[in-house]
Amino acid sequence: MEPISPVFYLIPGLGADERVFQSLQLQGEVHILRWLLPQTAEEPLPRYAARLAAAIPINQVCWLVGVSFGGVLALEVAQLRPLSRVVLISSFTGPHELPWAGRLARATGLYRLVPPRLLPRLPRVAKWFFGIENEQDYQLLKDILRDTDPDFTRWAIAQLLQWPGQPITPAIRIHGTTDRLLPTGTRNSQYRLPGGHLIIISQADKISQILNQLAAGDTAEDATELVTDVTQWLG
Repeated sequence: MEPISPVFYLIPGLGADERVFQSLQLQGEVHILRWLLPQTAEEPLPRYAARLAAAIPINQVCWLVGVSFGGVLALEVAQLRPLSRVVLISSFTGPHELPWAGRLARATGLYRLVPPRLLPRLPRVAKWFFGIENEQDYQLLKDILRDTDPDFTRWAIAQLLQWPGQPITPAIRIHGTTDRLLPTGTRNSQYRLPGGHLIIISQADKISQILNQLAAGDTAEDATELVTDVTQWLG
């Protein structure tokens, strides 16, 4: 019997799209779950996740790969698709992993006062926060920020900061060692790659290797056993 080809569902980060995955080389069937417009400004995250999950057959064994805010959605979608295995890239599992500024914004609601279009107008600030180191990646970041829908951004930030988390959902985690947006994620991750928040772009080759290696396992338990510190595994 020939091995079953793995199926990947990729969820980009806040405001991003399929462009962040353009350098991945995955061995299997690949689908990108593109962002949907919220039905209302207050649509709760579980309901949104259910709409996103509609693209995945309920009996399909698959890998849910979420980047940043996409990781939050991957954890929520996994509640509805029990045969899925979750990989978080530059993401987190609950508010306890937010940096102090995020916890303050969550507690006070100050995030409601920040204009959604502020970051696209400050590309050099965004470059520093996202850990961009070359001009090509910087141009891609500027293009993504420029194309971000402000209403979606406002909704997503509110949902992200109000999210109670899914810390008990099994997940394999990949994180940048110099991530300025979610710095605590490094110590909670099995794979630690050099770079900032956008390692999905800057470390696409290594992330492809990791995902393909994980997908070679027959079960989530087999895949988890393959996890080693990337500094040893990749050299």
